[in-house]
Amino acid sequence: MTTEPLRRRLAPAVALLLLAPWTAECVWGGFTLLGMPFVVVLLAPMYGGAALLIRETARRLGLGWPGIVLLAAAFGVVQAGLVDQSLFNPGFLDDTQFADTRAAAEATLVPGLGFSARQAVDYVGNHVALTICAAIALVESYLGAARRSRPWLGRPGLAVTALLWLGGSLLVFADDGGRKGFLASPIQLVFATGLALALIAVALRRARRPAGGPRPGFSGAADPRLATAGATGPGVDAARSAGTGSEPTVAHRPPAAPWPVWPGAVVLVAYLGAAIVPGWPGIGLALALATVTAVLLTRWSRRTDWGQRHVLAAGSASVLAAAVSAYDVPTYAPSSPAADLVGDVAVSVLVVLLVGGAWWRLSRAARDRRRAAAPAGHPASPPA
Repeated sequence: MTTEPLRRRLAPAVALLLLAPWTAECVWGGFTLLGMPFVVVLLAPMYGGAALLIRETARRLGLGWPGIVLLAAAFGVVQAGLVDQSLFNPGFLDDTQFADTRAAAEATLVPGLGFSARQAVDYVGNHVALTICAAIALVESYLGAARRSRPWLGRPGLAVTALLWLGGSLLVFADDGGRKGFLASPIQLVFATGLALALIAVALRRARRPAGGPRPGFSGAADPRLATAGATGPGVDAARSAGTGSEPTVAHRPPAAPWPVWPGAVVLVAYLGAAIVPGWPGIGLALALATVTAVLLTRWSRRTDWGQRHVLAAGSASVLAAAVSAYDVPTYAPSSPAADLVGDVAVSVLVVLLVGGAWWRLSRAARDRRRAAAPAGHPASPPA
């Protein structure tokens, strides 16, 4: 077996390293066009390193997308609670154009811990949706099924990535503009550490499932015996490679997955709906929407024909919503209306190119599979 060239193996890892900080801080309009390259380079070790470590851990241990989501939530807690400590610092945004959000945040203070539930939902939720899940879904959608489902880095690469993430996090923690001179109380630090460790432990429990057993997730079928020849996705491909040697019967076939637009719509409603109601009722609504989204995606992902197009639709929905809302969101630092507009238009163009390109790659791969599977002398059947 020939080994892939180093450049080919590292290309998706570098892409994720650079895309994660852009989706985290730029796609929603936080910076002008001239400021974006600086932000991406400066924050790539922290945001990109975390996204790459989470992705590699999930693929090595077979955690699936639920595991990625849990690890992303743990990263969000670490980032906002331990690194820049914005979760516990009520004045974190006072020197930005978001200073007027402080009153709304203080309306949902958690007694005894001194953090805003509103900001916790926003900070952690955006890290889950934009920093980690969207970036991983986009990069993986440009790859073939085999490269999408396997690790990209060896142990040396993992060690370098871990050092990058640690160094980038320490840089933000020590910088006056990162932590802004604030230090959380011991109780707050213990709370954030315990919550992050609990999320990691729940995520890693998925790695203990027996080999070959059903592994519910947001990609592939749950049971390889239930996957049909038309099903796609890394979970289905892996199931076939270790299959029973016989085709599944129609009688045991589960219902087909919905059109990709539905997973995207569900994530879009959850992303936008999480912030429309103020105060504690809004927190309840945000948690309810997140729960419904997780349940629906998990159920749908166990169905026939669930594949990477569904993953891309779900993963890119928040990016599309953020890019649209960028026109109504100020940058962190004051800038001219012209600079704001140029940055917002640039974000829209980049998002359309990224998502559209990923969709085109997946559609082309699906056409190639249909042509290869078509009998000699017969045209490939049109897509369902």
